[in-house]
Amino acid sequence: MDIRQLEYFLAIVDHGGFNRAATALYVSQPALSQAVRALERDLGDSLFHRIGRRAVLTEAGTALIEPARAAVRSLATARSCVAAVHELREGRLDVAAMPSQAVEPLTTMIRAFSDRHPGVTVNVRAAFTSRDVVDMVRTGAAELGLLATSGPLPDKEVVSHAAGEQRFVLVTPPDGPFPGVRSIGCEELAGQRLVVGQRGTGMRAYVDGLRERGIDITVAAETEHRVAILPLVLAGVGLAVVTESWRTMAAQAGALVVDIEPRTTLRIALVSRRTGLSPAARTFVTRALDAIKS
Repeated sequence: MDIRQLEYFLAIVDHGGFNRAATALYVSQPALSQAVRALERDLGDSLFHRIGRRAVLTEAGTALIEPARAAVRSLATARSCVAAVHELREGRLDVAAMPSQAVEPLTTMIRAFSDRHPGVTVNVRAAFTSRDVVDMVRTGAAELGLLATSGPLPDKEVVSHAAGEQRFVLVTPPDGPFPGVRSIGCEELAGQRLVVGQRGTGMRAYVDGLRERGIDITVAAETEHRVAILPLVLAGVGLAVVTESWRTMAAQAGALVVDIEPRTTLRIALVSRRTGLSPAARTFVTRALDAIKS
């Protein structure tokens, strides 16, 4: 039994006979009759009494009408849902992102996509390191990922789309040790207490690198909860080295943001699976990269 056979059966019912149904369906009557006979064989019962040119429903045929209509409607609904996803009228897109990049440039990327395709939900999944992002995209836990790295962009397990760079900045409380300055040298961090993230992140690697160079920095607090960094800084626990994606949010919260020299940056990438991207994922990549270039 297939859906075409059920559609043929219902056409005969609705049009009152084989001839009219064949005309409405743009098929030959022999082809229509053959399809109905195949359906009757599958069901093990006759669906029509053939009386001359008339087709009169049997008891089995009458019983089939309602489930046949339900099956055809369900298929039409399924086709409509798939078309809606394909045409980006609805659906869902999973994007894995590291916390700082989830602030920016992901906000800009999602806005550019959602303005054009408001029916598609973008589900942002948390990933704490660039390796986490790659693994989530590689295994299919997310279709796309946004990561930051101090090294080369990954290109073996995923496809990387360069999405700019972000420099490191220092966030201090308003009464911090560097009032009224726009930038400091990294060596001026000697003797300071810092709030840092977990190992494996670019921000933590930068601080660890300074300590390896002999710059005496004390870790006042270490947190996996990136959202806790700014409150800890404002509470006077310590300063924090973050990426410039935090600049606007930190300033609005009352913190001071100071550039660190020499300029050191992380490379940002939007990564995707190598094959099998959904229409939403393909469109998101295009819209997102256009948005950050404009």
